[in-house]
Amino acid sequence: MILKILFLIYFALSFHHLLCLSEVRTLFPGELSVVLCSFKDNNPKMPFISKTQRQADYHLFPSSTPIVIDNGASYFRIGWAGENEPRVIFRNIIQRPRHKSTGETVTIVGDHDIALFRYFDCSRSGPRSAFDSNVVVQFEIMEFILDFAFDRLGANGSRIDHPILITECLCNPVQSRSKMAELLFETYGVPPVAFGVDAVFSYKYNQQRGICEKDGLAICPGFTTTHVIPFVDGEPVYKACSRTNIGGYHVTDILKQLLSLKYPHHMARFTWEKVEDLKMEHCYIAPDYAFEARLFQKGGKEAEDKTRCWQLPWVPPPTEEPPSEEEIARKAAIRERQGQRLREMAEAKRSSRINELENQLHGLEFLLHQLGQVQEEEIPSFLSETGYVSKQEIESTIVKVSQSLRKTKGETKAEQAENEEKADSSTSEKYPLINVPDNMLTPEQLKEKKRQIFLKTSTEGRQRAKQKRFEEELEREKKNLQDEERRLENPELYLEQMRARYKELCEKVEQRKRLKINGGHTNGNNLSGGVGRGERLNAAQRERMRLLTTAAFDRGKGEDTFGAKDEDWQLYKLMSKDNDDDDDVPDEEEAELARVCSRLQEIDPTFVPKPESTPSQVVATEVPRIRPLTKEDFQILLGVERFRCPEILFHPNLVGIDQAGLDEMSGVSIRRLSSMDERLEDRLTSSIFVTGGCSLFPGINERLEAGIRMLRPCGSPIKVVRALDPVLDAWRAASVYAANVKFRDQMFSRADYYEKGEEWLRGYQLHYTL
Repeated sequence: MILKILFLIYFALSFHHLLCLSEVRTLFPGELSVVLCSFKDNNPKMPFISKTQRQADYHLFPSSTPIVIDNGASYFRIGWAGENEPRVIFRNIIQRPRHKSTGETVTIVGDHDIALFRYFDCSRSGPRSAFDSNVVVQFEIMEFILDFAFDRLGANGSRIDHPILITECLCNPVQSRSKMAELLFETYGVPPVAFGVDAVFSYKYNQQRGICEKDGLAICPGFTTTHVIPFVDGEPVYKACSRTNIGGYHVTDILKQLLSLKYPHHMARFTWEKVEDLKMEHCYIAPDYAFEARLFQKGGKEAEDKTRCWQLPWVPPPTEEPPSEEEIARKAAIRERQGQRLREMAEAKRSSRINELENQLHGLEFLLHQLGQVQEEEIPSFLSETGYVSKQEIESTIVKVSQSLRKTKGETKAEQAENEEKADSSTSEKYPLINVPDNMLTPEQLKEKKRQIFLKTSTEGRQRAKQKRFEEELEREKKNLQDEERRLENPELYLEQMRARYKELCEKVEQRKRLKINGGHTNGNNLSGGVGRGERLNAAQRERMRLLTTAAFDRGKGEDTFGAKDEDWQLYKLMSKDNDDDDDVPDEEEAELARVCSRLQEIDPTFVPKPESTPSQVVATEVPRIRPLTKEDFQILLGVERFRCPEILFHPNLVGIDQAGLDEMSGVSIRRLSSMDERLEDRLTSSIFVTGGCSLFPGINERLEAGIRMLRPCGSPIKVVRALDPVLDAWRAASVYAANVKFRDQMFSRADYYEKGEEWLRGYQLHYTL
């Protein structure tokens, strides 16, 4: 529906059609609370988006009824004079995002609905305010806000035929006041206008109800600034006022920063609106800031009681119930069927492989038999047809195929070794020229003899290596059998011994690696701490360096007899780099460590082996394990932040603002009064009135009374009271003031403004006592 409305607006603007607000209401009566289109003087304005309901009784009020506006830096309030509550309240900000599909820019006034993110890109356009501190400076934004406010109040046209009483900040600059008057006169055609101070209205409203006296101090900690206004005989004394640039905005901002630093994984949760709610719900003014901070520093029951918890949405992970016996039996049957199918497939593949190898072996034996019947001069031509080079190659292929066949059939290693020995003995006649003297051989036979010697040596080497591997395998199997017998006798003792053995081998291997790196020098933490090249060399490398240095210094000293003895030539072997190649080969301890580690993994499911250490990190660190998130991970604890953030109202230097706090400002305003009458000062301090949003913090009255008492003489009367409603009392007082018949004398018209000019407007002051 929103897209349909925007398309209709875009269609009308494209063809220069004039679409009035009543037509939009007729077409889409159910969507007025979401999208509005306002036009003035037949000029199209941007659509407004808000959830504020539009008033329907605007035409019932006569043109003589004033409109009351409380234009605060935080909230905008508008209503009719004589009423007790404002009709429309919204945040005094705008936002201008673009539509995701059409690219059209819209104006969002006040707080926007989260659902708008589905249609508009709000990430590139942040909230904007018409205020700089507490002074209106962006009148283009102010015009958007007034357009929206008048439309929500029920105005149909572009002209506002009602007098307007609008609040402004204390000692508002004449440029801002003049621009605001021009905006109301020229854009909206307002007949008369009056300007008043919101804090003064609040004081007068509570004075009429007996909360405060005619003589007193009004302390107004607002959104961006804080003012202190002395009252004498019911009228404000502006020349004795004081102001500091600290307010509720700074409290919310510092709370948002502290929570973001404390919980960086939940930064997206700390929106400005949510932090504002947390501030008003949980923050308080500490009677003694230092004592409260020490209380939380020590911890304990009292600090725990003052800590508040905000639980974020969290869904516990689903708990898996253990499978039933029927489920276990069903899965076991499925695994058994799958295993049987795999075994059948493996058996079929093995049978096919055996048949293939047997056929190949029979073919090679038949070929060898035919080769024995061929005459010697016809052998080369016969071999060229078969693809083999010599008879020895055929025999070698037969041996390999036989070994593969025996291995495929599943013969034991002992049987394979026995068959290989028989094959070796049967092939001992393959080298007939080895024992024949060289003088009895022709040159071709000599070449063949050398080749046979090389082949025999290689074959014997391979056989020795196989025999060694076979013996090692038998030894490992024997050890495994012995270990299994020990484990079956006493499983707990065996597991303890294996763990102790694993720990001992790990320490030996790490120690050996440290010795390789720095030659035994450590930094006290079992880490390599060598700083020079000599400490980074292993033992063999240091020995080689010593020999080279000794040989270099020995040259030129006396008679050079090097080489006279055969032992001297061993020096070159010692200097050779090949001597330390065994450093990179795993020794027996590493092999034993691998065996013990593998054995522990088989018998102990809780065993976790240590990761292998590197030369730069010998002592391995344990890999951090990711634990599942719990309910406590989604809890935001507000402890010291509850009183630390509002403390900036009394000590602005905590956030880098070198200005006075609330209690000190009161003393400054009292000293600025020209009269030195002590009785007046006592009357002022006996009626200290606190209003504004920040006055809702618990404990602010007691803290102000204690701070001001330190500035006043001993025995001075001090009384601090709070407004009945610190947020709405200013608008209510302005509503009562505008309903008075004498209010007309306090307004000025467009003709008065242009006749008297800015100088007159500079000295314009409202008389609050009518």
